[in-house]
Amino acid sequence: MKINYSFIRAIFALIIGLVLVCAPDDSAKYIVITIGILFLAPGIIVLIDYLASMNNKTATTFSTEQKAVALPRRFPIEGLGSILLGLWFIVSPTFFANLMIIVLSIILIIAGLQQLYALSVARQWKKVHYSFYITPLLILGAGLYSLLNPSAVRNTILIIIGIACLVYAVSELVNWFLFTRHKPQITEKQ
Repeated sequence: MKINYSFIRAIFALIIGLVLVCAPDDSAKYIVITIGILFLAPGIIVLIDYLASMNNKTATTFSTEQKAVALPRRFPIEGLGSILLGLWFIVSPTFFANLMIIVLSIILIIAGLQQLYALSVARQWKKVHYSFYITPLLILGAGLYSLLNPSAVRNTILIIIGIACLVYAVSELVNWFLFTRHKPQITEKQ
């Protein structure tokens, strides 16, 4: 039996799209929790490996030609940091979702201000039409709005991504229905 990946992709995109559109606030939290788990898991693995190696202090024999010195393993502080950061993501997902929007908002504000400054400097050697100031002002305005309303912006972004997933899912299902499912099956002769 051959697996139809096109159909499976469409179903997953449909589910993700529906979740993002119907519950953007909850899905933002779950995305941050998933990132927390991705930090937590490797940290736990590193810590378990370290503890297992501490319990298995079996003597390693080296030949006289190797003359290797067994150095004691240092505590995996990176693994512990990964665990703590992962737990922090899991415990307070809303904080990190809003923090991400705040950081992106500050970047937009800086970008808008930088463009306005560059245009004001350019006015010294060439006439700059007022229409060139529209885009930097819109970028600056978007950054300020995002900074003042991080959860509203986060939900809007997730809804847009969800709609894009739904459009992809419908397109993939139509393509599967019209084309892929009619693809001739090749059988191997033995």
